[in-house]
Order: sequence, then C-alpha cells, then structure tokens
Amino acid sequence: MKRLHIVNPGLLEYGEALEYQKHLVELRQQEKIGDTLILLEHPAVITRGRRAGEKDILASSDALRSQGVSVFDIDRGGEATYHGPGQLVGYLIFHLYEKQRRLKEFVYNIEQVFIELLETNFDIHADREKKHRGVWVGNEKITAIGISIHNAVSMHGFAFNVNTNLDHYSWIIPCGITDKGVTSLKKITGRTQDMAKIKKLTASTFRRIFGYDSLKEESYGTYPET
Repeated sequence: MKRLHIVNPGLLEYGEALEYQKHLVELRQQEKIGDTLILLEHPAVITRGRRAGEKDILASSDALRSQGVSVFDIDRGGEATYHGPGQLVGYLIFHLYEKQRRLKEFVYNIEQVFIELLETNFDIHADREKKHRGVWVGNEKITAIGISIHNAVSMHGFAFNVNTNLDHYSWIIPCGITDKGVTSLKKITGRTQDMAKIKKLTASTFRRIFGYDSLKEESYGTYPET
C-alpha cells in the first residue's frame, strides 16, 4: 500500500521546521519512513533561495528586526519569499526513486493540487504561468513553489496563501517578480477560511494527484518514533 504520512505541527518557528525537515530527509533516504507531507504555519519570516540577491528584500534590517522577522538563506530554488500566519506551508519529504530526473513533472503535480483544490471547492479558476513557477489567479500568485532534491528525496515545498497578511509582501520582491501581484483565498472569497479544513482538503488532493492509497496522520512530537 502506498501511504502518505501527514504531520501537522501547527505554528512552528522556521528554524525548528528546517531542522525537522533535514532529519526526515535523512530517514527517508534510508527508507526508515515513508513519503511525508508536513502542513504548518510559520511566524513571519523571509527565506531566500539559491537565486536570491540582497536587493530582493526591500525592508531594512532594522525594520524587520523591530517586527521580529528573521531572514533565512536556504537551498531551495527561487528567490525571496514570505511566510507568516494564515499561510499554509507544506514541506514534501518525498522519495522520487527512478523519477528523480523528472523534476518538472513533480512540480507540475504540485501545481495541479492547488489548481484542482481551488476549482473543485471554491469555484476559483487558477492556472500555471509560462515563465514563473507556481499557481496563479489571473495576474496574482496564490501558491509559491520551491524545492530541492537530496539523493532523490525532496525537501521544502509550497506556500499557499489562505488568510495571509498580504501587506507583508511589501517587504520583498516576491520570487523576484516585479510585474505581478500576490493574492489569497481570503482576498478572493471575501472571508476568513478555516485552516483546519484547508489542510484536510490539501492532504486529500495530494493523495489523489500523487496516487497514494491512503493518508496517515502523525503527531509532530512522536513522528518518527524513536
């Protein structure tokens, strides 16, 4: 049986989540755990991918520090992005096996999760954009995607704007894109969304798109068992 493990830590500091990811990646490489999707939120934080430059952050260090915002340089693809409360972040610890060279297909399927989730559950038409990775509603991005692969196992993942404070995107040039905007499910629908419901919809759509037979919810404090 092909099973997807779901871990829901709630609101977790970025640094702690990063170390947890690294730990799970090692275990997945050793086949000690199965494919795992971490669904969580972060306190306000900015991350910079491998293509990011200093100019991608517009806010001053003092301004960010005064609001308790940290900056992390990480090994995913892409430029600068923002994470914060109300945004559903998903980290994919997936073994790609013989498909490890088919990275475009892997990313395509992640995009498809949110295209179908939005269409089926909210009657929102979302799509891909030829030049930029992610999921878009018109000219505004609703889901950012950035991953890295380590010995055939993926790390990092997506950031889905659900109830995100979009004003915080003024701190950066999101994903290095200056001629497009960002949006959220709350902005489009005009109401605050139930994050627990959105997590369940995301997990079930991942199961279907990626072809898992079942989902298994795991506890952050005890998964994996030691």
